[in-house]
Amino acid sequence: MITIATQKICEFIKKNYPIENYLLQSNLEGEKKVSYLNFFSGRGKRVYADVIIKRDIVEKYLHTSVEEMVYLAHSSLYGSLISGMIGANAHIANILTAIFISTGQDVAHVHDASIGVTTIDKDKNGDLYISVNLPSLAIGTVGGGTGLGTQRECLEILGCYGSGKVNKLAEIMACSVLAGELSLSASQSAKDFAFAHEKFGRNKPDKYWKK
Repeated sequence: MITIATQKICEFIKKNYPIENYLLQSNLEGEKKVSYLNFFSGRGKRVYADVIIKRDIVEKYLHTSVEEMVYLAHSSLYGSLISGMIGANAHIANILTAIFISTGQDVAHVHDASIGVTTIDKDKNGDLYISVNLPSLAIGTVGGGTGLGTQRECLEILGCYGSGKVNKLAEIMACSVLAGELSLSASQSAKDFAFAHEKFGRNKPDKYWKK
């Protein structure tokens, strides 16, 4: 919709003003590409989500400690800087891809939508604080793939189909990303990341399920 509207505007300007030529897109918009422009300015919705998890919950259910998770987060941040990553996160793209496909979003936008920042710290009470920042969430609840049967049904289940529902969908995506970042970070710090892939992955699960 934006592309069509922009085309009409460009045609009007060129017709009425002495402009030699124009390009509808020139990569400055950062669409479907990782760029610092998307990171700082964003395209679509900028969303934050955070939560504090009590120390005993971290130890009992995530099988790790607050200190181990903070150590992992700091090490991962250094790795992100050294590798030239735009943003710093564990696997935001995984969660967004699943939601984009199921709700009829443009999956190619996962490329720019996943340039987020995850932070993990210990608060003053010794509990775990984790947050995510998604600066460029290009999503919609009308038009395009959102009108497809299964995708529309998924949006309706979430209460996000139709006009005026995009902010709610953005919030759901941010919370889902937060849960995914927490889960993977906990698994890595608990040293069972590879084991979980072997047990629940698609490579050779039969020997586990037969038990």
